[in-house]
Amino acid sequence: MKNVQKHIMALISLVVTLTVLAGCGGAGRKAVNIRVGSLKGPTSMGILFLMDKVEKGETEDMYSFQMATAADELLPLMVKGDLDIALVPANVAAVLYQKTQGGVSVIDINTMGVLYVVTGTAEVKSAADLKGKTIYMTGKGATPEASLRYVLEANGLTQEDYTLEFKSEPTEVAAMLAEDPEAIGLLPQPFVTAALMQNESLKVALDLNEEWIKVNEGSSGLVTGVTVARKAFLEENPEAVESFLEEHANSARSINEDVDTGAAMAVKAGIVAKEPIAKKAIPECNIVCITGEDMKADLSAYLASLESFNAELVGGKLPEDDFYYVK
Repeated sequence: MKNVQKHIMALISLVVTLTVLAGCGGAGRKAVNIRVGSLKGPTSMGILFLMDKVEKGETEDMYSFQMATAADELLPLMVKGDLDIALVPANVAAVLYQKTQGGVSVIDINTMGVLYVVTGTAEVKSAADLKGKTIYMTGKGATPEASLRYVLEANGLTQEDYTLEFKSEPTEVAAMLAEDPEAIGLLPQPFVTAALMQNESLKVALDLNEEWIKVNEGSSGLVTGVTVARKAFLEENPEAVESFLEEHANSARSINEDVDTGAAMAVKAGIVAKEPIAKKAIPECNIVCITGEDMKADLSAYLASLESFNAELVGGKLPEDDFYYVK
């Protein structure tokens, strides 16, 4: 009889323990479905390890990802509320803030300077050497154009002193460089590495990040890409956004530390054509996850530089303080 009572008491104890544990689990927040849009390039490379975790079911929240080739594809989706988080060019984020009447906030910087002036035989040793030249590039109205024009003006060139010829994809710029040794192109990583590996006669003439720092004393460099969240989503799901930031930071750290795995992921995602290219490009992509006051300091300084150059590049005026998500 005593043995039966012992078994009953043990079962009761087990049930109570399981109930308590279940109650603790139930006290946790409900999983959120987060819709993320990103651009085909370094910004998407920074979330590849997160995408892999999602695929394996290893994240607290549920995610859906959409990769685009141009920021123009993502902006309407953010405006309509079809995306919750988007990784976009820095100045485009400011424009989006104005278009949505302050409806988005920047939660992190995801990419610093990734732009390089590439040529075959053209003599370009300084930004001033681009006077009288035609520069092939992508990113009309976005960070690449804004950054290049700013640097050129700071080096004494007016818009009449050079010509920008825009292409829809970096591969088209690379094709122009392959056809004409004298051609000059502005390319982002990882396309710079791909072009140099495919054509040994090409060289990097200028690092636009370095040129930016030269004309902006004390600057940390170009802020290429940032991550924005719809303010309504941020206010409704602050814990999910914090969780995303943690996941993003881990993902960015992982691709910088484990380049081989990251390269395989980049090829699988269709961002880079071949793993050898990805392996060489990733360390040059300046993939980061900068948050809080550091994010605000770097980004506000960058946007102020652009606004002083051409206010339309940031949507007509600088964003207010609520543009920066600083917890």
